[in-house]
Amino acid sequence: MQFQSDKAIYVQIANYVMEKILTGEWKTDDKIPSVRDLGGDIEVNPNTVMRAYDSLQQQHIIYNKRGLGFFVASEAMEIITQDRKLNFIENELPNLFRNMDMLKISIDEIITLYHKR
Repeated sequence: MQFQSDKAIYVQIANYVMEKILTGEWKTDDKIPSVRDLGGDIEVNPNTVMRAYDSLQQQHIIYNKRGLGFFVASEAMEIITQDRKLNFIENELPNLFRNMDMLKISIDEIITLYHKR
Protein backbone atom coordinates (compact mmCIF):
# COMPACT_ATOMS: atom_id res chain seq x y z
CA MET A 1 0.00 0.00 0.00
CA GLN A 2 1.36 3.41 -0.98
CA PHE A 3 0.56 6.11 1.56
CA GLN A 4 -0.10 9.74 0.68
CA SER A 5 1.56 12.39 2.80
CA ASP A 6 -1.50 14.66 2.93
CA LYS A 7 -3.75 12.25 4.90
CA ALA A 8 -3.33 10.49 8.20
CA ILE A 9 -2.27 6.87 7.71
CA TYR A 10 -5.16 5.50 9.76
CA VAL A 11 -7.61 7.36 7.49
CA GLN A 12 -5.95 5.82 4.44
CA ILE A 13 -6.19 2.37 6.02
CA ALA A 14 -9.89 2.94 6.75
CA ASN A 15 -10.37 3.97 3.10
CA TYR A 16 -8.55 0.81 2.01
CA VAL A 17 -10.94 -1.32 4.07
CA MET A 18 -13.95 0.56 2.68
CA GLU A 19 -12.74 0.00 -0.88
CA LYS A 20 -12.44 -3.74 -0.22
CA ILE A 21 -16.06 -3.68 0.92
CA LEU A 22 -17.28 -1.50 -1.98
CA THR A 23 -15.62 -3.72 -4.58
CA GLY A 24 -17.23 -6.78 -3.02
CA GLU A 25 -13.94 -8.37 -2.03
CA TRP A 26 -15.11 -8.33 1.59
CA LYS A 27 -18.83 -9.04 2.01
CA THR A 28 -21.31 -8.72 4.87
CA ASP A 29 -20.26 -10.80 7.88
CA ASP A 30 -16.89 -11.69 6.30
CA LYS A 31 -14.01 -11.72 8.76
CA ILE A 32 -11.47 -9.06 7.84
CA PRO A 33 -7.72 -9.35 8.50
CA SER A 34 -6.68 -9.07 12.10
CA VAL A 35 -5.02 -5.89 13.29
CA ARG A 36 -1.64 -7.64 13.35
CA ASP A 37 -2.08 -9.33 9.98
CA LEU A 38 -3.10 -6.15 8.19
CA GLY A 39 -0.38 -4.18 9.95
CA GLY A 40 2.20 -6.72 8.78
CA ASP A 41 0.82 -6.83 5.24
CA ILE A 42 0.94 -3.06 4.76
CA GLU A 43 3.95 -2.53 7.02
CA VAL A 44 2.45 -0.22 9.63
CA ASN A 45 2.23 -0.36 13.39
CA PRO A 46 -0.75 -2.47 14.54
CA ASN A 47 -1.82 0.47 16.74
CA THR A 48 -2.39 2.49 13.55
CA VAL A 49 -4.54 -0.30 12.10
CA MET A 50 -6.45 -0.47 15.39
CA ARG A 51 -7.15 3.25 15.17
CA ALA A 52 -8.57 2.73 11.66
CA TYR A 53 -10.66 -0.22 12.84
CA ASP A 54 -11.95 1.81 15.81
CA SER A 55 -13.01 4.56 13.43
CA LEU A 56 -14.77 2.08 11.13
CA GLN A 57 -16.46 0.44 14.10
CA GLN A 58 -17.78 3.82 15.31
CA GLN A 59 -19.23 4.36 11.82
CA HIS A 60 -20.93 0.91 11.98
CA ILE A 61 -18.95 -0.34 8.98
CA ILE A 62 -17.29 -3.18 10.88
CA TYR A 63 -18.03 -4.87 14.17
CA ASN A 64 -15.98 -6.83 16.68
CA LYS A 65 -16.79 -10.31 17.91
CA ARG A 66 -14.79 -10.59 21.10
CA GLY A 67 -12.09 -13.19 20.71
CA LEU A 68 -12.87 -13.78 17.02
CA GLY A 69 -11.92 -10.53 15.32
CA PHE A 70 -13.54 -7.90 13.14
CA PHE A 71 -16.29 -8.50 10.59
CA VAL A 72 -18.06 -6.48 7.88
CA ALA A 73 -21.33 -5.04 9.19
CA SER A 74 -24.58 -5.66 7.33
CA GLU A 75 -25.13 -1.95 6.71
CA ALA A 76 -21.52 -1.27 5.66
CA MET A 77 -22.14 -1.06 1.91
CA GLU A 78 -25.00 1.41 2.33
CA ILE A 79 -23.10 3.60 4.81
CA ILE A 80 -19.98 3.74 2.65
CA THR A 81 -21.93 4.40 -0.55
CA GLN A 82 -23.94 7.24 1.00
CA ASP A 83 -20.82 8.82 2.50
CA ARG A 84 -18.81 8.58 -0.72
CA LYS A 85 -21.72 9.90 -2.80
CA LEU A 86 -22.11 12.92 -0.54
CA ASN A 87 -18.36 13.54 -0.61
CA PHE A 88 -18.32 13.30 -4.42
CA ILE A 89 -21.26 15.68 -4.79
CA GLU A 90 -19.91 18.23 -2.32
CA ASN A 91 -16.18 18.10 -3.13
CA GLU A 92 -15.50 16.66 -6.57
CA LEU A 93 -18.44 17.76 -8.70
CA PRO A 94 -17.88 21.50 -8.12
CA ASN A 95 -14.32 21.11 -9.48
CA LEU A 96 -15.58 19.09 -12.43
CA PHE A 97 -18.21 21.73 -13.25
CA ARG A 98 -15.68 24.55 -12.90
CA ASN A 99 -13.30 22.79 -15.28
CA MET A 100 -16.13 22.09 -17.71
CA ASP A 101 -16.99 25.79 -17.71
CA MET A 102 -13.37 26.89 -18.22
CA LEU A 103 -12.83 24.40 -21.03
CA LYS A 104 -16.26 24.94 -22.59
CA ILE A 105 -17.19 21.26 -22.30
CA SER A 106 -20.92 20.70 -22.60
CA ILE A 107 -22.91 18.29 -20.49
CA ASP A 108 -23.82 16.49 -23.74
CA GLU A 109 -20.13 15.78 -24.37
CA ILE A 110 -19.81 14.35 -20.88
CA ILE A 111 -22.91 12.19 -21.34
CA THR A 112 -21.54 10.85 -24.64
CA LEU A 113 -18.20 10.04 -23.02
CA TYR A 114 -19.96 8.43 -20.08
CA HIS A 115 -21.94 6.10 -22.37
CA LYS A 116 -18.81 5.18 -24.33
CA ARG A 117 -16.89 3.96 -21.30
